[in-house]
Amino acid sequence: MKTLNISNASKTFGERTLFKDVTFTVNEGDRIGLLGLNGAGKTTLLDGIVNTNELNTIDMEKPKDYKMTYLRQQPELDENLSVIDAIFAGNGEQFKLIRQYEKSLAQFNNNSTDKKIQDEFFKLQERMNAAEAWQMESDVKSILNKLGITELDKLVKELSGGQQRRVALAQALISDSDLLILDEPTNHLDYEAIDWLEGYLNKYRGSVLFVTHDRYFLNKVSTRIFELENQNITEYSGNYEKYLQQKATNEEIYNSEQHHKTQMFKQELEWMRAGVKARGTKQQARKDRFQDLKEDLQNKPEAKMDMTIDIAQQRLGNDVFNIKDASLKFDNQVIIDDFNYLVTRGDRIGITGANGSGKTTFLNTIVNKIPLDSGEIKTGQTVKIGYYTQYTEDMDPEKRVIRYLEGIGQGVRNSDGESMSASQLLDTFMFDHKMQGAYIRELSGGEKRRLYLLAILIKQPNVLLLDEPTNNLDIGTLTILENYLENFKGTVMAVSHDRYFLDKVADKLLIFKGNGNIQESYDSYSEYVKKMSQEKNEEVKEKKAEEKADQPEQKSAEKTKLTYSEQMEFDKLEPKIEKLDDEITVLKKQLTDDNNDYQKLMDYQRELDEKNAEADKLMERWEYLGQFA
Repeated sequence: MKTLNISNASKTFGERTLFKDVTFTVNEGDRIGLLGLNGAGKTTLLDGIVNTNELNTIDMEKPKDYKMTYLRQQPELDENLSVIDAIFAGNGEQFKLIRQYEKSLAQFNNNSTDKKIQDEFFKLQERMNAAEAWQMESDVKSILNKLGITELDKLVKELSGGQQRRVALAQALISDSDLLILDEPTNHLDYEAIDWLEGYLNKYRGSVLFVTHDRYFLNKVSTRIFELENQNITEYSGNYEKYLQQKATNEEIYNSEQHHKTQMFKQELEWMRAGVKARGTKQQARKDRFQDLKEDLQNKPEAKMDMTIDIAQQRLGNDVFNIKDASLKFDNQVIIDDFNYLVTRGDRIGITGANGSGKTTFLNTIVNKIPLDSGEIKTGQTVKIGYYTQYTEDMDPEKRVIRYLEGIGQGVRNSDGESMSASQLLDTFMFDHKMQGAYIRELSGGEKRRLYLLAILIKQPNVLLLDEPTNNLDIGTLTILENYLENFKGTVMAVSHDRYFLDKVADKLLIFKGNGNIQESYDSYSEYVKKMSQEKNEEVKEKKAEEKADQPEQKSAEKTKLTYSEQMEFDKLEPKIEKLDDEITVLKKQLTDDNNDYQKLMDYQRELDEKNAEADKLMERWEYLGQFA
């Protein structure tokens, strides 16, 4: 069993310590979700595991052949490569061979009569057979298709940021790694891709360590939870649901113990101040206990202030947006086609659909960033919009946090009408006094997003447009935002693929199907996803039934003999099967050897299972090809 042991992991930026002496173990087969507030150091810790030079201190124990693959939040792809070349950009021999084959295949398809191109193509087919590289190529194309990437010859630089992110995810998933490290893997994925990824990771051979804001995803995939807080890691067994149960219990126990210790400390303090004259053993023991209690209470983590959003809201009339006969074509794509819709006070609208179907563009038309081709959008007179975009806007990195916020809003009041200073507002959003004086460039990406959210809310909007608000916000901040939206008296329109967020926030859905097709649904997002999945399964079953009905008439016409490459494959299958049989026989003998220890026996059994599975697969292929040989 391959295990990764991390100890003494520490990282300090100037006077700010992210984490200190962090220690944990990753066992084979673990699915570990890493939680923590934005700025706690989650991404920094992941960076440090892959590159130990990123941390101040870290000790790492792992096998020599232990392989790690890391999906960063920002993809690191060669923009001048095609999608398929970027996927196979590794140095492995199979990767190099597949790159050569794909290039030769393209040449062969363009000019199949050229003798030189023919010879090169057939030689590479033989090499692909010998290296058993077909399965890897097939797996990659399947993964890309599941992630919505179909134009394999397109250059990386021609892809959107979301598409590049999905290519990078596919590149990580095809790696045969002992530890797969994923930083926000569900960003820019639609519900079908997320559902597929859940299943893929649950069957992944190695271990997975991941950061995510998607709580349903976290709940379905994780077998352990690591929470990074108070500069250390607390471990919880099980998924997100079990973490919440354990966390609540731990908080109750901790608060009870601290209350008890505080009372004992007060009693001992009174005793010490009384100046007891006797100095016997019992009295000295009480003095020692007093010092222990004092140190314990002084060293306990500072009580975290609950992050709250308590900002007064401006009055909103009943009319919000009246969309009449609206049409828009953007980048040669129909976004809206003769669309009519009425948005009123109190609406909670979730906007979802396939990537690239125009959801963000739709929000931009509402705020007049993109004009309609025809039709109109009438905005109510009392509407004051707060637009939380996917990208942080107008945030000068050389400004200090508190000066930035002061420049946006003055005289902000809470729901009780009390005036709130910029410092008080930052306090409630988990920015302590050190961070308030820090430059914006010193904040983490997640902390910048949290500051940006606060900057939107202090303008006291009564209509909130949220474009993928769950991207790069930690779960704690999301929970507070969701609670705020539940009590928000205005209107909310949110673009998101996050099932948990939409289930909590949205009362109805606008589903962008593409090509200007927009449908309304009053289902919860999870209910809608379930229905779509059932409909798709029914369509697949019907299609298979139709194909099966047509199969008898087509069978003889479809295949009567082996192709050249299949004949080459068939000729090599029998020697491979015989070799595997010999290896299986040797492994069976090893399992009966009493001199082998438990670990060796486990390794032999696992290898035997793999060999048997491979032999079955080869035999099935040999029997199929043998029909036409």
